[in-house]
Amino acid sequence: MTKEVLLSLKGLQYNLSIDRGEIETITPALYYQRNGNHYLVFDEIQADSSDVIKNRIKFRDDYLEVTKNGAYYTNLIFEKKKKNITKYATPFGEFIIGVDTDKVKMTEEEKRIFVQVDYSLDINYVHMADCKISVDVRDRESGLSLS
Repeated sequence: MTKEVLLSLKGLQYNLSIDRGEIETITPALYYQRNGNHYLVFDEIQADSSDVIKNRIKFRDDYLEVTKNGAYYTNLIFEKKKKNITKYATPFGEFIIGVDTDKVKMTEEEKRIFVQVDYSLDINYVHMADCKISVDVRDRESGLSLS
């Protein structure tokens, strides 16, 4: 895997009454591997402001961690069969986020890494939705299909 990659992040939230659909973001990112962990680093620019959020995703088998620094701040940890609780700070206030992770599965190929996470989301100790995240990392030369 090269240092410069394309990253596709897909998220799906659903509950019994509302299917909120899938959201996908594709962005360039920097990739590196250290001490058995994979890392992705990328910037996120908010549509309604000029604020830049620095993002880092750290992952390996059965584990994924998302760290955001900037106008939004959090450190979300997804570990298979564990519940983790953290703060999620936004310009509009701070929330307590709980993620009860059912599955973290990583598939690694020569020019692609794919991670899928299934979890339950709590906000301020109230169950909000069951969710899925997929992280698709590819060499920039390979590109990403938009399917």
